Amino acid sequence: MWLKLRHPINIKRQRYLLEQEFPGMRIGPEPTTDSFIAVMHGDVEGIVPGNALVVDPKKPFRKLNAFGNAFLNRFVCAQLPNPVLESISIIDTPGILSGEKQRISRGYDFAAVLEWFAERVDRIILLFDAHKLDISDEFSDVIKALKNHEDKIRVVLNKADQIETQQLMRVYGALMWSLGKIVNTPEVIRVYIGSFWSHPLHIPDNRKLFEAEEQDLFKDIQSLPRNAALRKLNDLIKRARLAKVHAYIISSLKKEMPAVFGKEHKKKELIGSLGEIYSKIEKEHQISPGDFPNLKKMQELLQSHDFNKFQPLKSKLLDTVDDMLAHDIAQLMVLVQQEETQKPNQVVKGGAFEGTMNGPFGHGYGEGAGEGIDEIEWVVARDKPMYDEIFYTLSPVNGKVTGANAKKEMVKSKLPNTVLGKIWKLADVDKDGMLDDEEFALANHLIKVKLEGHELPSDIPFHLIPPSKRKITE
Repeated sequence: MWLKLRHPINIKRQRYLLEQEFPGMRIGPEPTTDSFIAVMHGDVEGIVPGNALVVDPKKPFRKLNAFGNAFLNRFVCAQLPNPVLESISIIDTPGILSGEKQRISRGYDFAAVLEWFAERVDRIILLFDAHKLDISDEFSDVIKALKNHEDKIRVVLNKADQIETQQLMRVYGALMWSLGKIVNTPEVIRVYIGSFWSHPLHIPDNRKLFEAEEQDLFKDIQSLPRNAALRKLNDLIKRARLAKVHAYIISSLKKEMPAVFGKEHKKKELIGSLGEIYSKIEKEHQISPGDFPNLKKMQELLQSHDFNKFQPLKSKLLDTVDDMLAHDIAQLMVLVQQEETQKPNQVVKGGAFEGTMNGPFGHGYGEGAGEGIDEIEWVVARDKPMYDEIFYTLSPVNGKVTGANAKKEMVKSKLPNTVLGKIWKLADVDKDGMLDDEEFALANHLIKVKLEGHELPSDIPFHLIPPSKRKITE
């Protein structure tokens, strides 16, 4: 049923993405959201309260009923007709408490609710303010509750325009150091830096950085619909592995229980030595430590269960799971990949995403390889006299230099051969293995683009093609 939600993400700047206010939203300088709000597409704008949501068979929230009225009274669904919501749904969470506010109970297990959502969403975005960086105890607990979902996590360092560049570097370093102590992954977590709201930049010095970071974040969100089926399949495989581990733990506890006397004493003993049982199972069945449930949480949950009612290990069922993972899932993976390639390119559209597509305000427009795109004159012609001086020192024959002679000059840029090879392919417009004066100037222009830190295009754009070669490419 969660597939009907399509591609939910957890983000605090919904209005920035939707470019539209939605029912129940509140915006302020402090974290003002005190409810979980599912922002979803609907033909009519309105709000559906939590108790009604969990009994609606068309919504994927029925299991949330287990968290009780204290949570359901703080859970609503805001529906509105918006093109962005045709592709993704957004789960907005309450602001994380800090300081004295952490002592006030929410009345429900906040971390457990977040864990429930984390298992079902495609992307989790943690939002920090650059001018007020604080990982509170509750925020730390929240991040720890996202264990086993680190691949879904992205971090946004927002309001970065409100501090100077030097201070921003310090804040970024402090954030990475703090996250490194909480998020236990060997990979460095991706942090997007910028000002993610529709207001003028307070300090515009890092505009280009913010634009590039915004573009990367939008691309990440826009790609969610593309591989949705593969991600769901990946979650199924993950859950199957965790279910196997759970079966080993339960059967081990069952095996150690006495038949008649001393059951309660043995139960306490087994719960206390659960870490040792984990180690034994890990070695015996060659299981990764990361596949085991949280030790402390598991010990708490086991307190209320009767170990004698646990089932013994059923090897045939585990063999069936292994066979499914080895054969059925592998075949299904191939079919899903084939289906994904046959579908039209699916991306999130509408709202803030429209400004990132084409036009003069698209990322990188008029810069790097895009320089001169709107000009009548060939942009390379500006520096061509300088490139011509070099060209005629390379012993051109019939107005062209050989690849060997051109290489002697191009390697002086100290760019890697892989990059120079790509530049050669782009510059050799007529594909004759040599460069005339215009193609040589183009090659040097592309070298300049790369040295200035811009990316090379996959194909030569029309405005960079030498005027005398444009008929060849038409």
